[in-house]
Amino acid sequence: MDLLISMVAATIIAATPLVFAALGELVVEKSGVLNLGIEGMMLIGAAFGVWAHFAGVPMVFAVLAAMLAGMIASLLFAVLALTFMANQYAAGLALAIFGAGVSAFVGRGFGSTPVAAIRPLDIPLLSDLPVLGPMLFRFDPLVYLSFAMFAAVSLFLYRSKTGLALRAIGENPDSAHAIGYPVIRMRYLAVMFGGAMAGLGGAYLSLVYTPLWVENMTAGRGWIALALVVFAAWRPLRVLLGAWLFGGMTILQLQGQAIGLTLPSELLSALPYLATIVVLVLISRNREAMALDFPVSLAKPFRPKG
Repeated sequence: MDLLISMVAATIIAATPLVFAALGELVVEKSGVLNLGIEGMMLIGAAFGVWAHFAGVPMVFAVLAAMLAGMIASLLFAVLALTFMANQYAAGLALAIFGAGVSAFVGRGFGSTPVAAIRPLDIPLLSDLPVLGPMLFRFDPLVYLSFAMFAAVSLFLYRSKTGLALRAIGENPDSAHAIGYPVIRMRYLAVMFGGAMAGLGGAYLSLVYTPLWVENMTAGRGWIALALVVFAAWRPLRVLLGAWLFGGMTILQLQGQAIGLTLPSELLSALPYLATIVVLVLISRNREAMALDFPVSLAKPFRPKG
């Protein structure tokens, strides 16, 4: 039972950076914009979070600095893709490469210096509950924030007027513009939100999960987050479950190495990525269900007329 409890808790922790990044990209894509630069924005957030921490600011401001860095990086993409109408695929890939370079430059002086990680909360009474206490009530504040962001994004997209307008823009920006919605402005805000969330995911890696700075420490999580959004059919709950799946496979891979499985270490390291993609592909085989939530104008340029 203790092993099961520790594995469930470790799964949720390992999935948290993916939850942040994928929920942010979900909102971006619902607006009709495709940003492939999640990996770069996560790396920038991770590097600037560590930089702010070693600059001596409180941890909450280090997290905010990481979010701001991710948001600024996303603005570069937004200017190219939305204002100058550059190809969104090319602009996103450029941002991913740019983010890797910038993060390596910012983090070059930190090496592998440990960070004073954000500590888990000790919730009175709840933390002491048998089974549920260590499984649900002994996480750091950012894990609980990921749950809150899942709820907030779900309510925003499906229970708010602004969320309905954003989805309408993702479906048909010309019609949305004709009835008075500020298409470009709302897409800018969506892209900025996605950048902030990717930066937050990166900050979680460097300030909580690792916690230290290592070059290219995201290890492909930005690309997994991008895949989660598509294979989850642009539904927040499936994004959350997919992130937990990846986190669970990551923990199983570590457990396999710990108990000395005879499989090659390279195969065990690839297992979380392979299993996540295979399961999500199987989930997304229902083309009719996927078509219901697919943003029709995804990655298509839009220029207001008149």
